[in-house]
Amino acid sequence: MAVQRGTEPPFVVLGVGAGIAAYKAVEVCRRLVDAGMHVAPVLTEQAQRFVGRTTFDALASEPARVSVWEGDAPIAHTRLGQLADVVVVAPATADVLGRAAAGLADDLLTTTLVATRAVVVLCPAMHTEMWEHPAVQDNLAVLRRRGAVVVPPETGRLAGGDVGAGRLADPERIVDAVVQVLASRARSGPAGDLAGRRVLVTAGGTREPIDPVRVITNRSSGKQGHAVAEAARRRGAEVVLVTTTSLPVPAGIEVVRVETAAELETAVADRVGADGEGVDVVVMAAAVADFRPVATASSKLHKVDGPPSIVLEPTPDILTGVASRRRPGQVLVGFAAETDDLVERARAKLVAKGVDLVVANDVSAPGVGFDHDTNAVSILGADGTVTEVPLTSKGAVADAILDRVVALLASR
Repeated sequence: MAVQRGTEPPFVVLGVGAGIAAYKAVEVCRRLVDAGMHVAPVLTEQAQRFVGRTTFDALASEPARVSVWEGDAPIAHTRLGQLADVVVVAPATADVLGRAAAGLADDLLTTTLVATRAVVVLCPAMHTEMWEHPAVQDNLAVLRRRGAVVVPPETGRLAGGDVGAGRLADPERIVDAVVQVLASRARSGPAGDLAGRRVLVTAGGTREPIDPVRVITNRSSGKQGHAVAEAARRRGAEVVLVTTTSLPVPAGIEVVRVETAAELETAVADRVGADGEGVDVVVMAAAVADFRPVATASSKLHKVDGPPSIVLEPTPDILTGVASRRRPGQVLVGFAAETDDLVERARAKLVAKGVDLVVANDVSAPGVGFDHDTNAVSILGADGTVTEVPLTSKGAVADAILDRVVALLASR
């Protein structure tokens, strides 16, 4: 049972693992406090080799803790776990990730992770070889499925002068992730503002086969669609995610893996139903190929045989099909990835598809759209409104979209 604190500031447990990036956790601590949060630092024993607890004592809202056995609280991990609105671990070392994934509880930080029901924000930092190790990636996948939010590391200079992936995310990004988790929690309330609703989300780029080896596809990573599905689940919805990707999905979301536009169309139709009664909200974030080969070669096409002649045909317009059989009160959301005339093209799509919202982004802009962890969008409504969401995390964009969806549901 969570401890209630009324109107007190959000309680954030800041876990600090034993890595050279631990010095950046000092800045994370300062920024969290400046943002109005109560910060309780928890250092691993070895983290003190990189940064002293006295620094956190001076900056945080309460003295730093290292051991289960210190302080007045007889069961410190239970107190911290119950009080926490968010537990953020920065840096989350390979060791911490492994112990957390295994459910081990052999120090104050890992016992707190096991004892809490708060959202856990993990900020990995380690050398590239460690970051890319299958065990680390498997552990992250397990933790994501349990609902952890991962702030991926950056590529840059590492300890020892090496350069590569594994550098701790910038403190501003980490604090932004915590703020977004708290904002989503505030939107949701105890039951969630999408409680009792069934939401279908599509994600990723379809792949249309040319032969057994080659496909026609696009640059979509599926991250934005997955972010929408995860946000909808956090807000209480029953979520079905139809995806072309192999991205990890938290527990509680029904996942349907597809590859082609035809497979995606079938999966959507099966779950929406002939009369649209299957779902309350459809968010078509998938980047569906506009064309596919009329015929697929049964064996690999070889270069020595010369360029193949590939005849294309349009793929089905899935969103228009869903809109044609929508039921009263149902909310439909489309996406438009553009490189020019963003709002004009998105508005035309809004009208042509007959949907309630179109989420448009300029994928030629830095940090926007395909394969980024960030996005910037314009959300156009059938009522003529436009909501601008400046560059931010895809999780924040997901919540901005769902805010519009919730408002539409409430008005019908």
